[in-house]
Amino acid sequence: MLAPNQAVGHRGVMPSPAHPSQAERRLEPGLESALTAFVRHLQDERGLSAHTVRAYTSDIASLLDHLQRMGRSRLDGIDLAALRSWLARQQSQGRARTTLARHAASARAFTAWAQRTGRLADDPGSRLASPKAHRVLPEVVRADDMITVLQAAADRAGEDHQALALRDVALLELLYATGIRVSELTGLDLGDVDWERCSVRVMGKGRKERTVPMGHPSVMALQTWVQVGRPEVAGPASGSALFVGARGGRLGARAARDVVHRGLAAVPGAPDVGPHGLRHSAATHLLEGGADLRSVQELLGHATLATTQIYTHVSVERLRATYDQAHPRA
Repeated sequence: MLAPNQAVGHRGVMPSPAHPSQAERRLEPGLESALTAFVRHLQDERGLSAHTVRAYTSDIASLLDHLQRMGRSRLDGIDLAALRSWLARQQSQGRARTTLARHAASARAFTAWAQRTGRLADDPGSRLASPKAHRVLPEVVRADDMITVLQAAADRAGEDHQALALRDVALLELLYATGIRVSELTGLDLGDVDWERCSVRVMGKGRKERTVPMGHPSVMALQTWVQVGRPEVAGPASGSALFVGARGGRLGARAARDVVHRGLAAVPGAPDVGPHGLRHSAATHLLEGGADLRSVQELLGHATLATTQIYTHVSVERLRATYDQAHPRA
């Protein structure tokens, strides 16, 4: 949470360090206070991740700076023309369509919040259209390569007999088995694992809790880590954290990403996709195995089915097999 006297505008969280001219500008007090209140709303009421809050803050700081450049120092100076002018300026600076779409979404969230809280009489963002972003299919690890990655990690753990090697196996197995986000993984406590039901309780975006099943290999890897590896590195700073680092504290997201990158790098031909790539891979392999889209949506913790639909790309082989089985004239 921001300190009472902490600025959020252009001396706080910046859109980009590449724009020093913006960094020197301060927002008018009314605009600054609105941005501060919006950030606190994102943190306290919506419970968004720090990364998401930073993205929103960057976008809205840019919008309010543009508003101020237009000579409008009050929040009620935001109208549809100002929003379109801001997006047009972003486009003229060469921003990608995906970035423009994100900016527009941030603006709509901000103006909707401003109206709900009485800061705006109406919501101009509700009438704001934005270019549809080109959806790029996520890169995934092939199922056979993923098995090789996991087996290689297990072999290393068997050879090294080190606690952190056991942790790495459990981490890789769990990420791939469940498709959870790296932030969700590092937030897991020992009590979040249901050993009998082979599942984990996850706190997702917006503080929404869900239960995700995991397979037998991931359960075995987790048990080995908790019973054999974790006691060797755990200390007073570990608390109830399921995954801990070399110094005994809760494992951070960056360290978890390093584990994934090292695991993938050990297998020639495996793409270096990081933890989110394992999430993409898990979703893709579930769908290719016959899982329905609604189930995958629930597993991944997506708020809408539209987000999950990006995973509906399937292999030509499966499409051909489905066609051969279903079409009467195949």
